Amino acid sequence: MNFWLHIVGIPLAFAGLALLFTREWGWGVAAFVGGYFLQWVGHRLEGNDVGEFIPVKKLLGLPYIAIVPSQQVGGPLSPKATRKDPPLSAGS
Repeated sequence: MNFWLHIVGIPLAFAGLALLFTREWGWGVAAFVGGYFLQWVGHRLEGNDVGEFIPVKKLLGLPYIAIVPSQQVGGPLSPKATRKDPPLSAGS
């Protein structure tokens, strides 16, 4: 879902930037805010921070999530990190 929100949001935000310098600047503001909002929703659904906020959070010493742990290679929910319990023996 995050991918598709970005597919729509990024071009919309760039189109908004272009429209800011025309007579249709109101549409430009709306397109930029709308496109950025779609990307923000995608990051919220995925569970990580928006990329532009991470450097600010780093400077302020605040915690941030650059990559969701479940999507990191070797993260707690990745296939390589799953724990396999030994099978129970019939006698116990």
